[in-house]
Amino acid sequence: MILQAVTKIVAGSLLALVVAACSINSSKSPETGLAGGDETRASGPGVKVALLLPLSGPGNAQSVAKALKQAGELALFEFDNPNVQIAQKDTRGTPDGAQAAAREAIRDGAELIIGPLFANEVTAAAAEAKRAGVPVIAFSSDQKVAGEGVYLLSFLAGGDVPRIVSYSMSKGLRRYATLTPQTEYGRIVEQAFIQAVQQQGGQIVASQQFPPDANGMLEPVQQIAALAKKGEPPQVDAIFMPAAADTLPFLAPLMPYYGVDTSAVKLLGASGWDYPGAGKEQSLHGAWYAAPDPKGWQDFTRRYVETYGDVPPRLASLAYDAVSLAVSLSNNPPGRRFSTAELTRPSGFAGVDGLFRLRADGAVERGLAVLEVQRYGATIADPAPVAFTGAGTTPQY
Repeated sequence: MILQAVTKIVAGSLLALVVAACSINSSKSPETGLAGGDETRASGPGVKVALLLPLSGPGNAQSVAKALKQAGELALFEFDNPNVQIAQKDTRGTPDGAQAAAREAIRDGAELIIGPLFANEVTAAAAEAKRAGVPVIAFSSDQKVAGEGVYLLSFLAGGDVPRIVSYSMSKGLRRYATLTPQTEYGRIVEQAFIQAVQQQGGQIVASQQFPPDANGMLEPVQQIAALAKKGEPPQVDAIFMPAAADTLPFLAPLMPYYGVDTSAVKLLGASGWDYPGAGKEQSLHGAWYAAPDPKGWQDFTRRYVETYGDVPPRLASLAYDAVSLAVSLSNNPPGRRFSTAELTRPSGFAGVDGLFRLRADGAVERGLAVLEVQRYGATIADPAPVAFTGAGTTPQY
């Protein structure tokens, strides 16, 4: 046991040193890792990819950018293809900075751009990339900036909805009510849920929206609770309430308070439920939500912490997966390696958060698990898919 522990520590230390060397010394040997910022250039043969991040951006953008950069370094080290050169470019967190970074990356010979982070940056960088025919894999969650060679690897609002609907329908739940936040996110997921239920032959009995303040939640919850009161035949089989960690602890207790028998009427959520402590609220026990299998994120976090000493933000997995995707396609011949056909291949890619594939419209489709809330954490009610079945939208479970 002692020998194993020492070996683990030494391995983690060596990985940290090698990754750090890849970043720091890249101006001398860019083939070994991420090239430096604006002052350096990737040179020589190899597959050139640019990573555009707000390394000097405002607020917490710098810390997020640093974590994304380090996650990309970790992927480059672990996949170990010396033919791939990834040069980082600072967008400064502005559209002008992103446009300049994209222009420089293309001038340096980048065949693929990874990033930027913010929607307005993506739009600006995409203008340069489209003129040069260079695809972009960005981290924005604004679907309006996707398409025409711009792919979003982020967790998009509503992307988890079809999974929870198909699973609940397979369990015989047919009648649904929705209780969604009065936000743009709430509007998107409500529409996605209604569409998915109708497409699969279910019925939407009622829909309500709630404001973020606790008092404002009362009336919408009462309206939905009236359909599922304990002691009366419920008019719905399930209630979809895609709240997040900031509102779910206030929203969930109102269900039993207004008489909802949550053992008879299933509560359904979205990936916003995937946070520590969700099971503290008893009314959520047994509820379902769709999210990536947590094992992949846990394994990635462990390796990241061993290498860098910090816990990564949730977005860090996106940079890791984007770089690993670039490495996986790098052995294809020039002109084909990052073509639309390769980037949107039906079989997709395996990432930290499970299977994913890029669609022609620029959105991402993910193979998600269904998790069940328990007191001390969520358990997997239905595992994530092992493969995508083809060009359609149905994964193979």
